[in-house]
Amino acid sequence: MDRTADGVQDSTALAAHLQALEAALQSQAVRADSARLAALLADEFFEFGSSGNVWTRAATLADLPDDVFCPRGIEDFQAQLLAEDVALVTYRLQRLAVGALPASASLRSSLWKRRDGRWQMAFHQGTPIVG
Repeated sequence: MDRTADGVQDSTALAAHLQALEAALQSQAVRADSARLAALLADEFFEFGSSGNVWTRAATLADLPDDVFCPRGIEDFQAQLLAEDVALVTYRLQRLAVGALPASASLRSSLWKRRDGRWQMAFHQGTPIVG
């Protein structure tokens, strides 16, 4: 990541990097790979899912690799640096229909923390868009 003279990351580069990480977490390859998934989720990770379920890191690592994959697309992505090593991202997620599972849209937010030179997701929330 690029840094300015005062050590703050370039916001455009940071947003692009975090969007790539979010997209990776939405990809079939990463969702099916427990090791890659574990590298992206902080030890304290938890999620308020769009289903209403609360997911811990352990539950996510155990269940997500076997989950039925639905292609997804990210829109309206924004990232905001809250502290030197903490960022908030927000976006709209479009999930395509697969089998009996209908298409859906949700608003998403994630907190990312940089540790040991890499970003990890500490929190994620999905809120369904009705209508």
